[in-house]
Amino acid sequence: MTAKILVVEDEPAIALGLKNDLLLEGYRPEVATDGDSALRRASETAFDLILLDVMLPKKDGFAVCRDLRRAGVTTPIIMLTARAQESDKLLGLGLGADDYVTKPFSPLELCARIKAVLRRTASSLTERVRFGSVEADFSRGLVKRSGQSVELTALELKVLAALVRARGHLLTREQVIDSAWGRGVAISDRVVDNHVMNLRRKLEDDPGEPRYLISVRGLGYRFENPDDEQTKS
Repeated sequence: MTAKILVVEDEPAIALGLKNDLLLEGYRPEVATDGDSALRRASETAFDLILLDVMLPKKDGFAVCRDLRRAGVTTPIIMLTARAQESDKLLGLGLGADDYVTKPFSPLELCARIKAVLRRTASSLTERVRFGSVEADFSRGLVKRSGQSVELTALELKVLAALVRARGHLLTREQVIDSAWGRGVAISDRVVDNHVMNLRRKLEDDPGEPRYLISVRGLGYRFENPDDEQTKS
């Protein structure tokens, strides 16, 4: 399945050019022309990547990026802007963007950046794992318990994936935040604890005595599979 990309650009000529370039590369682009519609579409629809212009009507790209991350949307974001100041780049990355491309840019450069971000995203969630009665397929975003689908939020899935990938090793809360929310995102330790508690409630037989999502007092969390039924693909 080719990647579905949301292009957020209010200049019609630029939006059309980006859409045509992406079509030529085999992607499935969709265009939004203002910040409000971009926020709505990205919240309602599963995109593989968002190309997000900074200067937009109704809500600028920084605000869109911030609101998406606050809402738990983890779709990779590449910000596009004519503003080359380092402070703007740092702001975008700090709000949760995955990359930042300054206009004017060549289609080849942008394509390379898109492929790099998609490659990082794909490689981070390629495992399947089974523990107890739980089966998780992170590449498809599916989790089942005793054969029944379990509804996890996007962030709960990311937290679970981070712990599973580090199986047997401690992850500090800061490391969980970096993996699930993104580097530089200001999230309190309590938010991490709440997500782990929700995962235990949904996946553990006895959330009060967890077998898989283990607390390391004062440090963080560790995923263990005492049944040793993990599989990778």
